[in-house]
Amino acid sequence: MSNPIQTLIARYDAINQAKTERALEAMSEYGQQIFELLPVLLHFNHPLLPGYVSGEVPHGIDFFTLSEAQQEFIDDICMATHNLQGIQASETAILGVYSMGSTASIGQCCSSDLDIWVCHSHHLSLDRLELLEHKCLLISKLAEHRGVELNFFLIPDNKFRLDNIAELGGDNCGSAQHLLLLDEFYRSALRIAGRRLLWPVVPVEWEEDYDQVVSTLMRDCGLKPEEWLDLGGLQRIPAEEYFGSALWLLYKGLDSPYKAVLKILLMEAYSAEFPDTRLLSVEAKEWFQHHEGYDLAMDTYYLMLQKVTQYLQGIGDLKRLDLARRCFYLKVCDHGGGRQPWRQAVLDRLIAEWGWSAEVVHHLDSRDGWKVEEVKYAYGELLETLMQSYSQLIQFARRNNISESINPEDIGILSRKLYAAFESLPGKVQRINLKIAPNLHEADLSFIQVPPGGINRAGWYLYKYSLAPAAIIGRAPLEYNGYISKLVAWAYFNGLLTGTSRVHLRSLGSDLALPALHQFCHDLAATFPVRLPPAANLALSRPCEVRHLGIFLNLELDPTSHWQDRELAFDAENADVLSFGLEQECLVGTVDLVYRNSWNEMRTLHFTGPEAVVDALSTILGKMHQDAAAPEAVEVFCYSQHFRGLIRNQFNRLVQECIELRLARDKQRLVKLLSVGQQKFALFLERRGVSVKQMSGAIDFYRQIANNKLERLPDDDEGGRQGVPSVVDSYASEGLIQFFFQDREHGFSVFVLDEHNKVEMYRDYFGSKDDLVQSVSRYYTLTHERFNNEGQFINFNLPQFYELVEENGQQQVVPYRSAPR
Repeated sequence: MSNPIQTLIARYDAINQAKTERALEAMSEYGQQIFELLPVLLHFNHPLLPGYVSGEVPHGIDFFTLSEAQQEFIDDICMATHNLQGIQASETAILGVYSMGSTASIGQCCSSDLDIWVCHSHHLSLDRLELLEHKCLLISKLAEHRGVELNFFLIPDNKFRLDNIAELGGDNCGSAQHLLLLDEFYRSALRIAGRRLLWPVVPVEWEEDYDQVVSTLMRDCGLKPEEWLDLGGLQRIPAEEYFGSALWLLYKGLDSPYKAVLKILLMEAYSAEFPDTRLLSVEAKEWFQHHEGYDLAMDTYYLMLQKVTQYLQGIGDLKRLDLARRCFYLKVCDHGGGRQPWRQAVLDRLIAEWGWSAEVVHHLDSRDGWKVEEVKYAYGELLETLMQSYSQLIQFARRNNISESINPEDIGILSRKLYAAFESLPGKVQRINLKIAPNLHEADLSFIQVPPGGINRAGWYLYKYSLAPAAIIGRAPLEYNGYISKLVAWAYFNGLLTGTSRVHLRSLGSDLALPALHQFCHDLAATFPVRLPPAANLALSRPCEVRHLGIFLNLELDPTSHWQDRELAFDAENADVLSFGLEQECLVGTVDLVYRNSWNEMRTLHFTGPEAVVDALSTILGKMHQDAAAPEAVEVFCYSQHFRGLIRNQFNRLVQECIELRLARDKQRLVKLLSVGQQKFALFLERRGVSVKQMSGAIDFYRQIANNKLERLPDDDEGGRQGVPSVVDSYASEGLIQFFFQDREHGFSVFVLDEHNKVEMYRDYFGSKDDLVQSVSRYYTLTHERFNNEGQFINFNLPQFYELVEENGQQQVVPYRSAPR
């Protein structure tokens, strides 16, 4: 075997020290302090130290000795607390502590987070691991208070020798990545404390026989297993991993779009080489074993750029190559990361190689000053590239006839995260600033209405200028929509509209006046925060529910605005604003809805015309499945010139009453009768949805109820279960495809709810649920391709899978999760 093992060990230690110095150089002062304290806080578990947890907490790091500064820290604490016994570790339960990702690479900046692997024996009990996880959480909170993002991952030493059963959560990719994760770890790992990694010193030419070679090294070279951390070899990455990895990287693109573009292009490059993929970790290992010292050839981000460059040049895709280079530059220069001399020297060389002009560099360097036009362009470019790579990886799966290794529950959660972020739907407020620029505030925003019959499309246009002719003539609008509430919401949730923005209005054909528009902007800001935390995985594993609902009445059309000096005859005590006075006039002309759902999407809807009230109510109620929780808040606002308070209060009571009826779990079907103007309507509230019928009179009303009864199939939930279980009906959610499995004596039953809540039943299905889930997922992923207006491949509305289980004598719905293999 080439390269004496001791030479490689010495080289490994020297390079690790060089990487440590480079990592500390890029950190803030607080980041350096946390990095230095980290092994101390994991090595000891003592009441005097941060991160202390009572109980048998695994602590103590193999082969860890305190540095001079770390020992001084411990001595100072003991002296200040008169602790004469000192602080000791009673065990060494932690095999090693390692940083991975951008740390010590050209991609690290002063604000980079620290992804820390705490590796331990797989023999540790679950109870003790929970205590260690709690200890890590306390250390993370300590770091957070000092402006440092610290993410811990507990890694058993046999993790990559078993099937992946990790659960998705936070920064944990769950089952989305497995050996691809190990590939990234091996090419970027920095040993903070504990055992050396064995994989880098195992001769690269023997990778195919990794375990056998390790046994030989242990026997013939004097290596002791207890001194090394061996996570296993990397012979090849299974093709099944690429789909889950693509979903995960798209999701990570929400927070780090430039990094995500590079990584998903890397996955595409890997798949193009399959089955003889040359992994970056293996390339770095080969360089390490045949060269002295640390070099860019071992830098994880530089390696990624080179691999992506070779791939895109090979297929002649110069457009995405240019974007990849700009993503690399922006990642390296993020928050001043490019100012360190060695980084700047690398960038200067690359800029010369790429032939960039001074204008290109200046534009990228001024990213902190980018406004909405630049951000919209960058968003479109980034999204197009992410989706194109995702599409290529789907085609790769199709060509190789492979199934995904990611768990169905994780597919459901990730696809819903992406659906909430990227799916372009009517009425949905698309957030375009994926941490592309820090501030999109505009001093002036003008909303201009174009009436029907002109050259331009009728509707509302948003401009970032005042209405002064010199400012706005010849300017292009930022956005268009048929109703103004969507434009205001888009400007607000994307950060253009703030409390200091000057809002201007030119209304041609609506009743909206500038004071009402100002009030609407104020009401919207008071009702909804601009930023929302990511939706919880639990919420994403369930059908979408309305969480916070804002109802805005008569914003564009106000029936009371034309009354002027008109005399009104009405009963003040019994006035009905939906059928007002002797003329039975409806005082609600338009209904605008802005709501946040449980997936933290912001949606808007607009209703106008004689049936606006009925359409709005049926739509609101239709978005609530019967077992949903009631909205956390429902707020009603009115912009009428007259009877503003009366309209608002009566409509609010009506909405609350309808929601209460819709969510009544003890009723299979309820009917709500409404008089709107001179017309009467019936809202039929059933387990699987809401329908509306217009009534011509009382006889018609009762006939419709009778017909509705006859049309409904009986629910026989007991005995033979001939109908659909009520819990399936109550989970019905428009726009989603849902599969429910119910175990039976012979096989299992499958209930399928489509996007329109139509149900199909398959009884006594024999075979494997996992095989069925994989075939259905593959069918919808590979054949239901949809394109948005720009031709980008987007299809994240994948089927969701559930199981019906008995708990405490009642049927419950739980997300389906594949059995461990």
